[in-house]
Amino acid sequence: MTDTPEKVDYSSTLYLPQTDFPMRAGLPQKEPETVARWQKMELYKKLRASAAGRDKFVLHDGPPYANGNIHIGHALNKILKDVITRSFQMRGRDANYVPGWDCHGLPIEWKIEEKYREKGRNKDEVPVNEFRRECREFAQHWIGVQTEEFKRLGIEGDFERPYTTMNFHAEARIAGELLKIAKSGQLYRGSKPIMWSVVERTALAEAEVEYQDYESDTIWVKFPVVEGGDDLRGNSVVIWTTTPWTIPGNRAIAFSSRYAYGLYEVTAAENAFGPQPGEKLVFAKRLADECAAKAKVTLALVRDLEPSELAGVTCAHPLKGLGGGYGFKVPLLDGDHVTDDAGTGFVHTAPGHGREDFDAWMAEARSLEARGISSQIPFTVDDAGFYTADAPGFGPDREGGPARVIDDKGKKGDANDAVIKALIAAGNLFARGRLKHTYPHSWRSKKPVIFRNTPQWFVYMDKALGDGTTLRSRALDAIDDTRFVPAASQNRLRAMIESRPDWVLSRQRAWGVPIAIFADDKGEILVDEAVNARILEAFEQEGADAWFAQGAKERFLGNDHDHARWHQVMDILDVWFDSGSTHTFTLEDRPDLKWPADVYLEGSDQHRGWFHSSLLESAATRGRAPYDAVITHGFTMDEKGEKMSKSKGNVVSPQDVMKESGADILRLWVMTTDYWEDQRLGKTIIQTNIDAYRKLRNTIRWMLGTLAHDTGEEIAASDMAELERLMLHRLAELDALVREGYDAFDFKRITRALIDFSNVELSAFYFDVRKDALYCDAPSSPKRRAALCTIRKIFECLVTWLAPMLPFTMEEAWLSRKPDAVSVHLEQFPAVPAGWRNDALEEKWEKIRQVRSVVTGALEIERREKRIGASLEAAPVVHVADPALLAALEGQDFAEICITSAISVVPGEGPADAFRLPEVAKVAVEPKLAEGRKCARSWRITTDVGTDPDYPDVSARDAAALRELGFRRAA
Repeated sequence: MTDTPEKVDYSSTLYLPQTDFPMRAGLPQKEPETVARWQKMELYKKLRASAAGRDKFVLHDGPPYANGNIHIGHALNKILKDVITRSFQMRGRDANYVPGWDCHGLPIEWKIEEKYREKGRNKDEVPVNEFRRECREFAQHWIGVQTEEFKRLGIEGDFERPYTTMNFHAEARIAGELLKIAKSGQLYRGSKPIMWSVVERTALAEAEVEYQDYESDTIWVKFPVVEGGDDLRGNSVVIWTTTPWTIPGNRAIAFSSRYAYGLYEVTAAENAFGPQPGEKLVFAKRLADECAAKAKVTLALVRDLEPSELAGVTCAHPLKGLGGGYGFKVPLLDGDHVTDDAGTGFVHTAPGHGREDFDAWMAEARSLEARGISSQIPFTVDDAGFYTADAPGFGPDREGGPARVIDDKGKKGDANDAVIKALIAAGNLFARGRLKHTYPHSWRSKKPVIFRNTPQWFVYMDKALGDGTTLRSRALDAIDDTRFVPAASQNRLRAMIESRPDWVLSRQRAWGVPIAIFADDKGEILVDEAVNARILEAFEQEGADAWFAQGAKERFLGNDHDHARWHQVMDILDVWFDSGSTHTFTLEDRPDLKWPADVYLEGSDQHRGWFHSSLLESAATRGRAPYDAVITHGFTMDEKGEKMSKSKGNVVSPQDVMKESGADILRLWVMTTDYWEDQRLGKTIIQTNIDAYRKLRNTIRWMLGTLAHDTGEEIAASDMAELERLMLHRLAELDALVREGYDAFDFKRITRALIDFSNVELSAFYFDVRKDALYCDAPSSPKRRAALCTIRKIFECLVTWLAPMLPFTMEEAWLSRKPDAVSVHLEQFPAVPAGWRNDALEEKWEKIRQVRSVVTGALEIERREKRIGASLEAAPVVHVADPALLAALEGQDFAEICITSAISVVPGEGPADAFRLPEVAKVAVEPKLAEGRKCARSWRITTDVGTDPDYPDVSARDAAALRELGFRRAA
C-alpha cells in the first residue's frame, strides 16, 4: 500500500498579488477627495517649482463665457487642454496653464436686463455704472461656479490667478490695443451695411451669427427703363429678391456681362394684377422660362441684348411718386457677384442693406456722380427695425406710423406686406412667392438679423500700413507661418481672412470695454499721447467704468483740446476684440508665460471667432499671429449623430457623467475620440469606455499586486531572458509612439496603443506566461527577478504615460505603489534606453506567437469539449513544417509560453486530423494529456512530482523553492 501525502496549504509560499488598490474604482467618490488633496498640498505651486528654469510651453486658454454651468463642449475642450499641458510638463517643459474667462458682452447684459424687467425697472433709468457693476457681479459668480466644475474634471492650472477680460488691468490693456490701432491709422468711422440685431439693438460680427432655416417672402419686381436702348425705354428690367423690405433702399440694378440677356414680350397671362400681354421685359435668357412660370405668363423672345446695351440703361424706381419720393434714377451696373443660377439675372442693389450691394455701389460712386446720380446711401431702417423718413410712404409719414421689418421679439413686421401692396398699386409687381432658405440669426437671441447701413467703427483690412503690408496680407502671411492641427483647418481660416470685409468693432451696448477715443463730427480721431495716458491710467486703477463716470470727458481731454469739437465715443468694443486681445495682458504681461503661445486650441467655430480675432488684433499691432500652432476640435453630438438639445432630451452633461461614472471615464472618452471631427456621446459609448477602463485598471491592479514582492533590484537587459527583452523592446517602441503622439496631439493613437498593449500583450500574453514563475519560483530565480524588474519598468512607463489622460486613476496607482511619493504629476516620463530596441527579437517572437496561437486554438476546443479543464492538463504535440517558425522555437520553453505542463515540437506537416489555423500555415497541433501527477503548489502536471522526499506532493522546481523559502511540512 502506497502512502498518500497529506494535503498541505502552500498558499502562503506563493508570491500571489497583494494590493489595496481596489478592483472597483469608485471614481465618483474618490475623485473629489483627490481634488481636495491636490488643493491642500498646493500641487499647482509644486508643479511650477519643479519646472523652474525649464523651457516654457504655453497653451493659451480660449476664454469660455462666464454665464452658466459648463456643458459637454466645455468638458471636451478643457480636458484636451489639460492633457496637452500635463504631457509637456511631464516631458521636461514648464507647461503653465492659466485659465481665463470672457466676461463682457450681450448675454450677461441680457441676464441683468431680464432681472430688471421682472422687477419693472427700466434699464435706461439706471446709472450706467450701477448696471455695469451688476454685470460684473454676475460674471464673477459664474467664474466661481465654472472654476469648481473645471477642477472636478481634473483640470490643473492657476485657478487662483486666472485672467478675466473684466479685470481692471485687462480692460486697460484692451483699451490700449484699440488706441494703438487708432494711432496707426487703421481705425475709421464709416457707414456700411452691417448685420444688425433688432432684438438686441446692436451691430453683430460674423462670429456672432449662425445660419438657420427661414421662410422669406420673395418677389419679382419691374423697374421701368427710362434711359438707354431705344427699344428698351418704356419696357422693364425685372429683379428678384427675398427681402421685399429693402426695395425702398434700392439705388441700382446689377447685371453681368458674362451672361446672355434678352428682351421678351408677354403673349399670355393668367393673373390680372401681374404683367399683361404686350408688356416687354428683360431677363437673363437662362432664367426667362423659370420667371414666366412664377408669374403664370407666357414669354416670347423679341431679341437678344448685348451687355453693352445694358451698361447704358437707367431705370425709374418702381415706387416712384410714393410719398413724394423715389424720383431718382436707378442705373444698371456690371457686377461680378451676379449669378444666373436663380432669380432673373439682375440683382436688386440696396447699398444700405447688403455688403456686395455696398461694394458694387461704392465702386461706381465717382462715375455715378459724374452722370448726375447721387451716390449718397440712405438710412431707411432705424435700430428698432422701423422705416425712417428715407423711406417715403413707409416711414413716419405713413398713416398709422412707420412700417417695421422685425419686432422686438424677432418676428416679422409689416414692412414686407406694405412694400408688396405698394408695388401692386404701382403696377410693378411681376410675381410673388415664398422661399425656405438659410438666413443669418443672432447666435445669442436665435432671432433673424437684418443688414442695415449705420455709422460704425471699423478697422481697415486693405489699407497700406507703410511697410508694404495690409492687415489682410499680414494675417494671411501669419496663417502660412502657423501649424494647423488638423492641417485642413488652415484653409478654412485662410478663406475667411481672404474674403472678410473690414472689421466692425463697435457695439451699441453698455457692458464691455468702450471704444475709448474722442472723434469730431467728420470722424477724425484725436491722437494725443497725454490724453491716452490719462485714459489708460484711469482704466488701470478704476476699470473701464471710468469712461462712463460723470466728468470723464473733461478729465481725459484736460485743457489742451476744444471740448466742443471732440466727442466722447460711447460705443463699446466687440467682445471678440476683448478675447482677441487676451494674448497681450496674459502672455505678454505674466512672467510665468511667454509670447507668442505655442498653442491655441478651440472648437472649429473659432475659425470665425477667437482664432480669427486674435490673429487680426495681433497682426494689426504686432505684425504676426499670437500663436505658433492652432488645434481645432469638433462638436459633440448624441449617439445618433444628432445635435444635442434640451428639447430632444439627448443632452449629456459632464456633471451627470462624473456623478455616475467619474471624470476619468469622461476623459477616457475624449482620449479615444477623433476629436478633430465631430464626435458622439451617449450611454452606450460611455459604457464602452467604462469597460475599457476596467480592463486597464485591472492590468494596473495586477502589476501593483505583483510588485508588492518587488525588491527594487535592477537587472541589465542583457542578463534577461528573451521574453523580458521583448517587453523592454515594446516599451522602447511605445515610448517613441507616445512622445510622437503627444507632440502631434494625436491622443487616440496613444490611447489605442496603450490599451492594446495592456490587454493583448500584457494581460493576455506576458503576464499570463510569467505568472507561474512569478508566483512559484524561488526568490533567487533569475527568471522571476528579471520579470519583476521588467514589470516595474512597465508599470512606471504605463502609469506616467497615462497620467496626463487619466490623472485621478494614475495618481491613485502611483501612490499605491509609492506611498511616500508626492504625486505622479510631479514625475517625468521615464527615460527609456534606445538600446532596448530589438526589431529582430520582435520579428522572432512574432513567429513564436503565431505558433502559440495554433496551440491556444487547439486547447480552446479541448476545454469546450470538456476533455481538459485547464491548459496545464495538456501536453500537446506541435508539428511545424515551416523552417523559419521551427528555428524561432529552438531553445524556448514553449510549454511555459503556451501555459501547458509539457509540449513537444516536432518538424513536419503532422497528421491530417490535427488542429490547424488557416492564417498560420504549416503548423498543426495534436492535443495530448500531460503525463505525471499534479503539483499541489503550482498545479502543473509533471513526472517529477514526489522526487523530493521532503516535499512528496510537489514538483522538483517547487520543492527547491520551498526549501529556499524555509518552508517545512508539519511533522
